[in-house]
Amino acid sequence: MSKNKKFSALPFAYHQEIELDISTLTNLGSGLGRVPLPDQPGAGWVVMVPFALPGERVRVRVFRNHKNYSEADLVEVLTPSPHRVAAPCPLFGRCGGCQYQHLAYAEQRQWKQRQVAELLEHLGGTVFPVEPVIPSPREFGYRSKITPHFSTPRGPKGTPGQPPPELTPATLPIGFLRQGNRFEIVDVPHCAIATAAINAALPAARTRLRGEVAGGGHPRGGTLLFREASGAIATEPGASITEVVAVEPPLVLRFLARDFFQNNPFILPAFVRHVTAEAAAGGGRFLVDAYCGSGLFALAAARSFVRVAGVEISETSVAFARENAAANGIANAAFLAGDAQAIFAGLDFPPAETVVVIDPPRRGCDESFLRQLFAFGPRAVVYVSCDPATQMRDLAHFLTAGYRLTRVQPFDLFPQTRHLECVMSLTRDAAPPP
Repeated sequence: MSKNKKFSALPFAYHQEIELDISTLTNLGSGLGRVPLPDQPGAGWVVMVPFALPGERVRVRVFRNHKNYSEADLVEVLTPSPHRVAAPCPLFGRCGGCQYQHLAYAEQRQWKQRQVAELLEHLGGTVFPVEPVIPSPREFGYRSKITPHFSTPRGPKGTPGQPPPELTPATLPIGFLRQGNRFEIVDVPHCAIATAAINAALPAARTRLRGEVAGGGHPRGGTLLFREASGAIATEPGASITEVVAVEPPLVLRFLARDFFQNNPFILPAFVRHVTAEAAAGGGRFLVDAYCGSGLFALAAARSFVRVAGVEISETSVAFARENAAANGIANAAFLAGDAQAIFAGLDFPPAETVVVIDPPRRGCDESFLRQLFAFGPRAVVYVSCDPATQMRDLAHFLTAGYRLTRVQPFDLFPQTRHLECVMSLTRDAAPPP
């Protein structure tokens, strides 16, 4: 019997071990199989198993039953997939940062392409061909920003700075959340997907932090920052850093280390070229970059348009975008600090000749933004997203507003993980329906 009073014992007991065949991968990176139950005819009860692969027969240990599926830990692979490989990182399976190090890279891309197509159908409400995933030039050592966490150990009475005997500042875990756990941190002295320069900077930073904790500093824990750009490492969130993007001509961009910027510089040139080419193919003379940040897409595409406007609610990002335009000799781009409730106010671009690029946060576009975008009515939209699920949710609104999907191109900016970037190209051939 489970000691966890909140555990639902149906259909499996706590830590009951079962065998099943894995048929697919979820968009969260877990293997999914079905177990026939005597009292439930049909396809079978769904069980999700991290680190299990399609085609495998596995033994698993159930740790949670939901209303219509269960979650389980992988105990043993009875019949391995031919695509299973040895994970190079000794922390794989414990650290929650990577989900696919055990899957051959070509297969990772195949499954990501398939998952985008499935999300298109189930959330976007449309069937549309998805282009093969563009691979990262580097499968490991590509990530140019990491933010390791630490939680200062507390003594028996919860007093900061008084660690219990088994956990001292010298052994303080500094790393990322454990797989399947929202509180426990796995110590990560070396990150297999981070750049070599970041890994070279980790030891000294970890030693310094542990010394500060031993001296009573950081009573509530915190987060470290490591950002590499064009060979330089920044560890202070407010430090400015410069990235050179190898488009034609090369684009020099300065921004704050803490600010959003794509974290795989090795695939970034191809990614930017695709977005700007799709924007130019929209047939407009004007471009609006609606989440412009420090100006990446707006400045890279400026040569293809008569005028370009970048809109961003962060005034500091707008200031950097203006500096970047001047530094790159781009005179036809203007940047506006837009109000969230009036994003397109003040733009004098004719909508029928305007293309909009959007690259929203992971949560996607909110209703207010979509309402304003559709009211503005650009002739074409290039939608960039790091979460295809929210992107496809938003796609349903674009289709209702009279837009037509013309291309779906995923990019693997995040090898070894379940994440990817997806670029959707849309055009509106007629006025939106009433």
